Amino acid sequence: MARIVVLGAGFAGLWAAIGAARMREAIGEAGRDIEIHLIDRNPYHNIRVRNYEVDLSDVALPLAQLLDPVGVTHGIGEVEAIDPARRQIALVTGRGEETLSYDRLVLALGSEVMRPDIPGLAEHAFDVDTYAAARRLEEHLTSLGHSAPSPGRSTIVVVGAGFTGIEVAAEMPDRLMRAGITGSRRIILVDPNRAVGATIGDRARPVIETALSSLEVETRLGVRVVSVEASGVRLSSGEFIAAQTLIWCAGMRASRRAEDFPEARDRLGRLLVDPFMRIADLPGVFAAGDVASSVVDGLHPTVMSCQFARPMGRFAGHNVVADLVGRPMLPLRIDWYVTVLDLGDWGALYTEGWDREVRTTGQAAKATKQTINCKRIYPPLSGRKDDLFAAAAPTVQAPPPTYGASRR
Repeated sequence: MARIVVLGAGFAGLWAAIGAARMREAIGEAGRDIEIHLIDRNPYHNIRVRNYEVDLSDVALPLAQLLDPVGVTHGIGEVEAIDPARRQIALVTGRGEETLSYDRLVLALGSEVMRPDIPGLAEHAFDVDTYAAARRLEEHLTSLGHSAPSPGRSTIVVVGAGFTGIEVAAEMPDRLMRAGITGSRRIILVDPNRAVGATIGDRARPVIETALSSLEVETRLGVRVVSVEASGVRLSSGEFIAAQTLIWCAGMRASRRAEDFPEARDRLGRLLVDPFMRIADLPGVFAAGDVASSVVDGLHPTVMSCQFARPMGRFAGHNVVADLVGRPMLPLRIDWYVTVLDLGDWGALYTEGWDREVRTTGQAAKATKQTINCKRIYPPLSGRKDDLFAAAAPTVQAPPPTYGASRR
């Protein structure tokens, strides 16, 4: 019996596992002796890009519902180390320390928010990096809503004016209202760069600034957080902001398990993979999603987003089985790139291309964002193998639909 192990159940890992099961069935008799086993620290697949939203009721999907119908076994464990020379994985599970061997590996452990060594940050900051973290923030806001007015109770400081930080800040008015924090309130977006959305581009930035102004989100730009207390945040400018809630959204890095491999990594810690999702010069190991970087159009490497993680996972799953049984593998090529940034009640921003040309804004773009977040990135929930296999085919979806008049 040959064993394929998939590490991680995010957008890349889930689809790698289902894609592998699809290919296993497609090859018939040759796939009978292939076991596919997925390991994740949680028993669910988190629709991670929705962790900033008001309603978290359907962002954690049980793995059993998605993997049992396609014959993929799964377990809960924390990956402590990977030994590619011995093809072994060191795990900590509910039973203690374990070692898991593999014949082929798909590394899909994703990324994590970076937390620098700032006094008080670990003790007092919140984030939306994981479902558990998002729920912790939700419970904190609800608790504040039930408490008596006090200094900083209705002030939210969001650190990091990139995609995640902007979406968190823009959604916060609705989250505060849901938590029962009404009346006077402040939402402050902090970033060391001199402009919000520094990586988003000059064309898109005026739209973001207009939306944040409409939502009454304040900014503190060109400054850093130097310390965090339960009662507030001190900035490098000397300003102290009384706030009982700080949400850290400042930067992502690939899983530290990528460092178990001697191969080349980029500045985000991602392993470099070829168009087949193989780690170069390391037989039997594939990587996909935020832990991997692949040039998908001959020029641009993938970015950390479900837009790339999902097809990377599907192709990795197909190819890991093909590699195991000596069948031709399929290269991944994606010749389009879009971004859709949620801007709360104001709407959203939809851009096309690597230069981020603005296509639609406001409520028209919001309709596209809701289609993506609530439909497009969800796996089939019917529990039917055929539906899951159809969604796991090694293909690339067309760009998401746009609504309303175009803006060029």
